[in-house]
Amino acid sequence: MNTITKNRIKKEIEMLSCSPPAGISCSPTNDQLDLLSAQILGPDGTPFEKGIFHLQIQIPERYPFDPPRVRFMTPIYHPNIDTNGLICLDTLKLPPKGTWRPCLNISTVLMMIRILMAEPGSEDPLMTTIWQEYKYDYTTYVEKAKKWTRIHAIDSLAKMGSDQSSLDCENPPSANGVVKCDDCTNQDTKLKSKQISQSASLASSADLSVDSHHKVIKSKKGLGLSNKRHALEEWDGNAKVTKTL
Repeated sequence: MNTITKNRIKKEIEMLSCSPPAGISCSPTNDQLDLLSAQILGPDGTPFEKGIFHLQIQIPERYPFDPPRVRFMTPIYHPNIDTNGLICLDTLKLPPKGTWRPCLNISTVLMMIRILMAEPGSEDPLMTTIWQEYKYDYTTYVEKAKKWTRIHAIDSLAKMGSDQSSLDCENPPSANGVVKCDDCTNQDTKLKSKQISQSASLASSADLSVDSHHKVIKSKKGLGLSNKRHALEEWDGNAKVTKTL
């Protein structure tokens, strides 16, 4: 990693440490700062409420000109997140297909992912079967998403380090409808100890509510990505700037 990128990441990590968005934590996993570990608390009023979801963030050599590569390590039942944890989000793509800009930062990315958890995007869903449920059979979608949250993002926190293969998990459908479960029982064991510590800190925070984050994250009843106002943090090189979309 070049010096400019490394200094940029150092400042972003300091910003996340001193003033983290509600329900979000992030820290480096190595001295090179090219691999970060993040945790997102499931937004209130959604099937992911009270769950703690672990994410891995890879910082490219050309960051911030290239977007970070982010994926879920915790299985999640969501139409825009596949069984490998890959996320379909415009913020993570370069123009013209995406909306990534060098003025954005890791904090903004994690905020947008938390918004996506609350309000799935309709364009090019990765998991078509789950999207059909979300659109036409919302009750079933909520039931399955809650079950996945309970198994993988709530109950499993107390079982970190034990045999996760004993979990009675329901396999998620793949993007083409074929049942598979790549990440249900085989998580990255190297991050377990650190994830437990960070999860405990995140869950015990007194400021994890959605309302405390200036209404950036809203429940399904009040949230709309296309027609609601969201405060997003942008980067000017030394400090964060709040913009309203």
